[in-house]
Parts: sequence; C-alpha cells; structure tokens
Amino acid sequence: MNHSMINAMVSMNSMQQKLDILANNMANLNTTGFKRKEATFEDVLNNIKEQPQSFRKEGRLTPLGFNQGWGTKLSQVSVNFQQGTFKDTGISTDLAIEGDGLFKVRVPDGDPEQPARILYTRDGGFQLTRLDDAQAAEAGIADTGNLYLANQEGHLLLDENDNPIAIPAEDKIRVDADGTVWSYSGSNPEEGAVEQGRIGLVRILRPQFLQQVGDNLFTVPEGTAANAEELAAIVRPIAQDTALDKPISVKQGFLEQSNVNLADEMTELMMVQRAFQLGSRALTSADTMMGLANNLRG
Repeated sequence: MNHSMINAMVSMNSMQQKLDILANNMANLNTTGFKRKEATFEDVLNNIKEQPQSFRKEGRLTPLGFNQGWGTKLSQVSVNFQQGTFKDTGISTDLAIEGDGLFKVRVPDGDPEQPARILYTRDGGFQLTRLDDAQAAEAGIADTGNLYLANQEGHLLLDENDNPIAIPAEDKIRVDADGTVWSYSGSNPEEGAVEQGRIGLVRILRPQFLQQVGDNLFTVPEGTAANAEELAAIVRPIAQDTALDKPISVKQGFLEQSNVNLADEMTELMMVQRAFQLGSRALTSADTMMGLANNLRG
C-alpha cells in the first residue's frame, strides 16, 4: 500500500512543478521577447513484479508479472525559442530580431572588482540613455557626452566587439537589417549618416544549454563551455557564422511579443490539474485502505 502512496506523492510533486512553469508562462504573456518554458518528465523507476505460479490458469493469455511504477519526475525544463509576433511601435530605438538570434548586453556583476558579464536577450526595448560617472567608469568609457543604447534595466547593448554603441546626443538613429547603426542629425536618414557600429548579434545553436537568469536574460552556465570554441558551439556571433541557413535580420521600430499562447497554456493547465486531482484521489484511496486494514479485528 505504501507503493501506491509513494507513486501518487511523487507524481503530485512533479505536477506542482509543472503548474509553477505554466503559471510563469502565463504571467509573462505580455513580456517583450519572452520565451515560454516547457517541461519534460520521465519515470522515476519501474519494477517488474513476478506473480505466483498459481495465477497461471488454463486459457490465460497474458504473461505472469506486472510493472510497478514509482511515479514521474521533472527531468528537464527547456526554453522554446519559437518566433513571436511583431508589434509595430514606430519608436526608432525599439528593435526586434527576425530569426534565431539574440542581442548581447553588458550586465554589471555587482562587485566593482569583478568584470561585467555579457548576457543575451530577445527583448529589444532599448532607449538612448546618458551614463553617469560610475556607469562610465565601470564600462571603461571616457567620454560621457554621448548617449548609449540600453534596455530598461540600464544594461548596455553591445556591438560586434563587445563595446557599447555610442550615439551623439542630438542625433537620431537608423538601424539596417544587418544590425548596422547609423546616426544622423537632419530630417533625412540617408543624408549625412555616420556609422556608429554594428549590433553584436549571436545565433542560438544549442538553446538547451542556455539558462534564464531573470530580467528576460539568458546566460551559458559556468562549466558548460571550457573555452571559446565550446562557447561558439552554443552561441555563435552572426559575423562568424558562414553556414547561416536561415537569415537573421533586425527590424527597427518593432518589438517581438511573447511566444506564449494563452489558449494552449490554459488547455495544458487543465490537463495538469486533472492529473494532480487523480494523484490526490489515489493518495486518499490508499490512505483509506490502510485505515481499513488497521481496524480489522481478528
């Protein structure tokens, strides 16, 4: 009887984890560039039990023995990088990636003695911001008179050389499909434009190795890549990708919406709730049968 209780308890714990993942997906339905998480389950353990020979009766077609399971566990949480829909904002600093690419942003580690980390994101909601003395010193920038492309958290957008992209204070920007950023001061974007760098896009080769770290950011966990070659096998700079089968382009004035489909999440939520309810009833039935066995009188 304890076997059925353990089976139900383990499965209910896994269903609770699945519910948490679905809740997180639904909470980020309107988060720019958010990628939904998907859960994969596997059996904890299966035992093959042999039945007594007395069960072998004439005319029995099924073999002796039965499988005894011990529930399921959450084996992997993967990120679905399916393309989300584009929303036309008309804002020149809003950028969206068409294809399986990522922006690179500079995120301070919090410790002044430690170098800033380079993280990846699909959120293209950038803006032109001015750096204070502390931010400029941390980023190694001497001239603070320019404006820099950064996201809402203040993380600087990086170019192909992992440097912030500077824009003259009074200029406007134009971004080409290949990520080249131009600044211009007049009303005509094509006249007198000055190239300020090219956005350092990276391509996702093995998304299963990426880990979400909050604020809609991704990183490659420490120990996953021992050197630059192994890191390039997970995320590779677009400029170095000579075998690019699907083109990756930048759309200015657009934002990529979350790829969460509310109808699909609600459907899956109901299925998980039914599975959780089934496990709960199995646990209650096992407890009732154990109570009956304990109350038997000889």
